[in-house]
Amino acid sequence: MPRAGLDRPTVGALALEVVDEGGPTGFTDLTLSAVAARAGVAVPSLYKHVGGLHELRLDVAATCVADFAHALAAARDTAARNGTDPAHALRAMAHATRSYALTRPGRYQAVQGAGWPSDPGAQAVRDAALRAVDALAGAVAAVGVPPERQIDAVRAFRAGLHGFVALELGGGFGMPQDVDASFHYLVDLLIAGLTAQR
Repeated sequence: MPRAGLDRPTVGALALEVVDEGGPTGFTDLTLSAVAARAGVAVPSLYKHVGGLHELRLDVAATCVADFAHALAAARDTAARNGTDPAHALRAMAHATRSYALTRPGRYQAVQGAGWPSDPGAQAVRDAALRAVDALAGAVAAVGVPPERQIDAVRAFRAGLHGFVALELGGGFGMPQDVDASFHYLVDLLIAGLTAQR
């Protein structure tokens, strides 16, 4: 008999709590036993609500990717309201990416998951990811990247940002110089590279 009030959305919310408390490896370390312990039930009780760990991870990933896509779109929209330089949107989205990664590292790890393009159960994740890609594609288009290079530009921009925040989350910046200044420098370089390709 499932615990009173336990349903699929509640199991997903408990899983997100586990991910949040797990830091940068929170998504990888997510287990059914951790969720069951938080719910106060035995692991088999979770199977009344989710089909297993893979399905739960997909639910969590879909939530995290949708949340991340929303953060990007909100940053873009705020930048568009506050200035006319189209590069402001890319800068705002870069800072939104880093902020999301630093404040929600487990969820950021979920955003970076692999295998979704070929997973038939991952449609919700793919739909959310497409919203994030569309937000970035619109921003790179606005700085003059031609349509045939926009996916390349999105991938390059994303890869640069992810490399930086992954190093930062892993404690890879041990020099005393200001990490914020280094991030600004990276973003400026990425935008300069994109605009040079017009």
